[in-house]
Amino acid sequence: MGIIARIAFAVLAISFMTFVTFFGRLPIFRNTPIAWLHRAIWIYLPNTLSAIDQRLTSGRVTSYTSRTWNYMMYDKHPTILIFFFLLLCGSQYMYLPAAWPHFTTFNKVVGSLAIILPYLFLYLSAYTDPGEINPSNHARAMAQYPYDFSLFLPGVTCQTCRLLKPARSKHCSVCKRCISKMDHHCIFINNCVGAGNQHWFVLLLLTTGLQTLYGGVLGAGIIAAKVRTRYPGWSVWPWGNGAPPFKQYLLAWGWGIQDKVGMGAVTMLALLTSPLVWGLLAYHAWLIYCGTTTNESMKWSDWQADMDDGTVFRRKLPADRAKDPRVEPVWTRWPVEAEQIIVRTDDGKPPQSKHPLPGVGEWEPAWRLRDVENLYDLGLWDNLLDVFFPGYSFRDQEFPVAEQRGRKRRTKKTQTETNGEVEG
Repeated sequence: MGIIARIAFAVLAISFMTFVTFFGRLPIFRNTPIAWLHRAIWIYLPNTLSAIDQRLTSGRVTSYTSRTWNYMMYDKHPTILIFFFLLLCGSQYMYLPAAWPHFTTFNKVVGSLAIILPYLFLYLSAYTDPGEINPSNHARAMAQYPYDFSLFLPGVTCQTCRLLKPARSKHCSVCKRCISKMDHHCIFINNCVGAGNQHWFVLLLLTTGLQTLYGGVLGAGIIAAKVRTRYPGWSVWPWGNGAPPFKQYLLAWGWGIQDKVGMGAVTMLALLTSPLVWGLLAYHAWLIYCGTTTNESMKWSDWQADMDDGTVFRRKLPADRAKDPRVEPVWTRWPVEAEQIIVRTDDGKPPQSKHPLPGVGEWEPAWRLRDVENLYDLGLWDNLLDVFFPGYSFRDQEFPVAEQRGRKRRTKKTQTETNGEVEG
């Protein structure tokens, strides 16, 4: 195997393992080889090594490794952020001196934007408040979203912050604080992704994807132009009529980058990692389209598992129900409120008629997520407004119009689709 093939294989393997690590737990990959591989890497293999270490060193290696891993992954420190920043800087340092003279004026202008923007959005994602909830802004956070009586119920107190938990919020165990509209904690920005910086995070993914794709395509074009001086008719694509054997194809690549190894290596790194970035961007775009977050998607997945067991029931909420202003805000910027409540039972039987939670009528079994409304999905346009303008008040619209749009959207597109479990 030549040097080019080794580099390509190593980068591809790292990209694939990174994909499995970060996406293997997502509901969409449940019961797939990706989920099995994730369990093999993070459950089966560690348990096997731990058992061996217990026999050989009484668990000392496992204890040290566990402390190091917990520090790297579950403590707030900039190590991964610095690595990501240096990866961007180092790749451009190796790539630009060889590639820049071959760029047209147009490519230099576009390339300059592609270089600068990821740094800008990395800074904004990492250092913008993601939506920390504290006593001074708690009242405003409570009024951001209504409770949906499915994922979020009123009256729940954060055991750490000792504050009532606003709808869509979550306490981050890494940052040690509650975050409004919590999506996830991202180690690459050393910060949570929440209501305050979700738009910067999406733009970081977009510009990083454009940078890797644009730089990879330009680099491949420069290398291909040189290869054709020795192998006329050679193509970047290793297939089609008249394509050389794969070994000769790799040898031609090796000859093309032999005097520009740095640019060639970065080009291959960009092309092979670009699908990973675009895949992450596509996933977050899908979440926005569905009006949900990573955290909520996981919660919906748990609800579906309970529905499969037949332990979930629902009933309607009265439109004129009385609210306790101590746990539910009287005013909210959201144009619609919950229409139903869903609960779990341990025995698979409907709750008692005098159930303490609100609701009217008989309890009905809920078997699918499409039977449950997603209160936070108002349609693509309003979902985008909520992400990119988190202070936008939907109450400024005509209420009936916003309500009709929201209701129609939630009946057409449910959380089942978010989890990749669309039926028939």
